[in-house]
Amino acid sequence: MWRNTQSGWGVVSILFHWLSALTIVGLFVLGWWMTDLGYYDAWYNQAPWVHRSIGILLMLATFARLGWRLIQPTPHAEGNRLERLAAHAGHIVLYALLLLVLISGYLISTANGRGISVFGWFEMPALLHGLPNQASVAGDVHWYSAIVLMVLAAGHGGVAFIHHWRYRHNTLRRMVNPKHSHKRH
Repeated sequence: MWRNTQSGWGVVSILFHWLSALTIVGLFVLGWWMTDLGYYDAWYNQAPWVHRSIGILLMLATFARLGWRLIQPTPHAEGNRLERLAAHAGHIVLYALLLLVLISGYLISTANGRGISVFGWFEMPALLHGLPNQASVAGDVHWYSAIVLMVLAAGHGGVAFIHHWRYRHNTLRRMVNPKHSHKRH
């Protein structure tokens, strides 16, 4: 049940999916909220530190998730050929946008050449810094790609519900219950 099979997702993939989804939504809400904080707000410095720390943890988890995905089989997608192609393309776009959001956030925070303290546990070094207008350009990319990611993620969830209720596919059940994923259908 821990590993993927041709018929379903394993526990590791399911946990990566749902923890990433919750973290992404939480980071988006926190990021949106903190843009309105004033200098004298109690969370003015704390909110960005929390946002950056969780963002770095999500980036590391995303790299681990991609590594896991490379060494695990991908369950067969349900639906007709066009639906399977659209699902595959949609997943690639979601991963690309997620990486764009994470890397641009990293570039905002490291533009000054200082690393990012992750909850005081360790520091992510500033590997790339000093680029022209790095913080501004990365900030724009971060903001707009995060909005597009949220829209596409909502669409991703909506399509999963359509496949579940309208077409009676097991797509959603397989991403919720690993036992259901490994049953023979």
